[in-house]
Amino acid sequence: MATVRQFQVTFDCADPERVARFWCEVLGYEVPPPPPGFASWTEFNDSLPAESQGSAFACIDPTGVGPRLFFQRVPEGKVVKNRVHLDVRAGTGLVGDERLAALQAESDRLVALGAVQGQILYADGINESCINMQDVEGNEFCLD
Repeated sequence: MATVRQFQVTFDCADPERVARFWCEVLGYEVPPPPPGFASWTEFNDSLPAESQGSAFACIDPTGVGPRLFFQRVPEGKVVKNRVHLDVRAGTGLVGDERLAALQAESDRLVALGAVQGQILYADGINESCINMQDVEGNEFCLD
């Protein structure tokens, strides 16, 4: 049996580039270089048939450690809670009030980028708490 060593996380969305750029800011990811033969992603996008323009976008971890994120346009909007979500580790190594302050500071930064903060969820005490969030298209994720 083969061992899977790399994976990609794919998001269905209405505006792939907007959502990808949001996640670049959240995670410190980058937009990869355009395909060979194209000076920019705009040039590549303009070369596609009209119905395919803007239909996908991606971002990558510049260190090569994290998974590639891929964003694809779909016609339907989000209607139910995500079955899978990302946990963004913003309070790692901190405890108590210092941890909550770090989570809230990161939440404030992400809200300025277009995220929506939900409630603070407490599990097994303050050191296991997280903040429920939504990205720019309403996809749930947690800060923990």
